[in-house]
Amino acid sequence: MKLGTLKEGGRDGTLVVVSRDLSRAVRATGIAPTLQAALDDWQKAAPRLNTLSDELNAGQAEDSFDLDIASLAAPLPRCYQFLDGSAYLPHVERVRRARGAEVPESFQTDPLMYQAASDGFMGPLDPIPMENEEWGIDFESEIGVITDDVAMGASPAECAGHIQLVTILNDVSLRNLIPGELAKGFGFLQSKPRSALAPVAVTPDELGDAWQDTKLNLPLVTHYNGKLFGRPEAGVDMQFNFGELVAHAAKSRPLAAGSIVGSGTIANQDESLGASCLAEIRMLEIIRDGKPTTPFMGFGDTVRIEMLDKQGRSLFGAIEQKVEKYGR
Repeated sequence: MKLGTLKEGGRDGTLVVVSRDLSRAVRATGIAPTLQAALDDWQKAAPRLNTLSDELNAGQAEDSFDLDIASLAAPLPRCYQFLDGSAYLPHVERVRRARGAEVPESFQTDPLMYQAASDGFMGPLDPIPMENEEWGIDFESEIGVITDDVAMGASPAECAGHIQLVTILNDVSLRNLIPGELAKGFGFLQSKPRSALAPVAVTPDELGDAWQDTKLNLPLVTHYNGKLFGRPEAGVDMQFNFGELVAHAAKSRPLAAGSIVGSGTIANQDESLGASCLAEIRMLEIIRDGKPTTPFMGFGDTVRIEMLDKQGRSLFGAIEQKVEKYGR
């Protein structure tokens, strides 16, 4: 099933079940008012939501309506925590190689992860509000999973069973602020503003055989200013699958229902498939030419992120955003 959130009813919106083709929706308030409420009681809510989804896709759901994607907030407009990994080592290798550093051996066995902003997510068509173009505005095309409650110390196999929803996201980064923050030795803060989520989050069974070993085996397609930027394969060169990423996050603490765990920027060893962020293109330019020539995003620049199934149908809907000057 596919779940979304309408921009109505307060900060957490109104939960809707969305049809497989993303054209119709029905409010699920008789089951749960919000997606967070559904995740809090997932074992009871999920079967009822599935029944409603079946009715909607069969054209039998009462009070269903034509869906306007612009009416959707992020599926989870805010969540208890967003933990973003960096599971694609080709991306890590290029970034480090551009500054003359090697990838530590530990990166092969111990995932990189940080705690990102989770008090609010941008909707799929919301602008990216920024105070300053000089901050080095960048997009990052990623996959994210949403869990129910996960026990501390759960194994990767156990964590696989707690992945209830999958979506895609734009993890906005401010590249020119990152070096100064990392130099403090205390991690990201100002350099990682709010991210955007796709129109819907879907249950893993909706992905069919593309979901294997808690990896999503399809290209993630990014267009930048209307031109194809990259379509790397999300199931290739992923050093840690989502079961392993969730287990890493839960090593020393339980995860609350509604936690989002991100994959990090999708990247392949095959450079011909393009990239999922501007920073990687700039790193390749440094490696090749000694300096970057591709600028970061400025006001008016646009990004579109989408994943299609093997029949060319949009799985999550598209994230389409424009950078705009922030107005208080």
